[in-house]
Amino acid sequence: MEKSAKIYVAGHRGLAGSAICRRLASLGFDRVVVRDREQLDLRNQSGVEQFFAAERPEYVFLAAAKVGGIRANSVYPAEFLRGNLLIECNVIDAAYRHGCRKLQFLGSSCIYPRLAPQPIREEYLLTGALEPTNESYATAKIAGLKLAQAYRKQYGFRAISLMPTNLYGPGDKFDPEASHVLPGLLGRFHEAAVSGAARVEVWGSGSPRREFLHADDLADAAVFLMQCYDSPEIINVGAGEDIEIRDLARMVAEVTGFPGEIVYDASKPDGTPRKLLDVSRLTALGWRPRVKLRDGIRQTYDWYLQHIAGSAQRAAT
Repeated sequence: MEKSAKIYVAGHRGLAGSAICRRLASLGFDRVVVRDREQLDLRNQSGVEQFFAAERPEYVFLAAAKVGGIRANSVYPAEFLRGNLLIECNVIDAAYRHGCRKLQFLGSSCIYPRLAPQPIREEYLLTGALEPTNESYATAKIAGLKLAQAYRKQYGFRAISLMPTNLYGPGDKFDPEASHVLPGLLGRFHEAAVSGAARVEVWGSGSPRREFLHADDLADAAVFLMQCYDSPEIINVGAGEDIEIRDLARMVAEVTGFPGEIVYDASKPDGTPRKLLDVSRLTALGWRPRVKLRDGIRQTYDWYLQHIAGSAQRAAT
């Protein structure tokens, strides 16, 4: 990508999209185009068509998606499937037809089978059943990457697909109804520490293992791959190591200063038992993450204190 290129970041207010915008700005890309959801609903085909006809971006980072944790996926499966399918179809098609030089689609590690061998290699896609608690979201993401591959095969459109692991960082969602596990734990342990609660309850057994990647590392990898990767094959983006949810909860308790008891509700779903990506294809290109998990959690919690907890406290006074 040339520094003078016009770049559209779809989903610029989300965790991944905002991090990509920060990374592009730090590298001197100053023609980044964004639109708020109120200005452009990516589920609306005519609106997307008008935007691409007017702006004609040369590069597109497709980071926009409806996302959520286990509970949200379970309660709103139709919204997760329909909304994400519409976003993918509208943006990929319009980008191709209006001369976009290259598009990057951000998928998710949840596309892989629930019981895939570990670590998960890219070729394990569609070799087994999906995890039921996020099946709708995963199905939509699989459709998106397949659409990108189809447009490359039939039309020669340069579309690449990244499969990030679980992301976290500044700008994440901390709403317990919609958040993923790490921000959900941060919010819950913070409230318990402030209120003086004796215990915090965590969904599931605590035994599943998860991999976490800081959003700034994802953004660095996304820009890196936009510049140097041009294969139709999907590519995993992760940290290369995972942690048991039980150990993650203890780490979050330490960071937030919660001294009480952590209890696990085994009647609640665990989700996939383990989900660790094989990132050898990415590391072979010369990229590695830089943010250590504990450091990233501390940084994210500092952001939470300033932007979420601080705002709530100011509103209450």
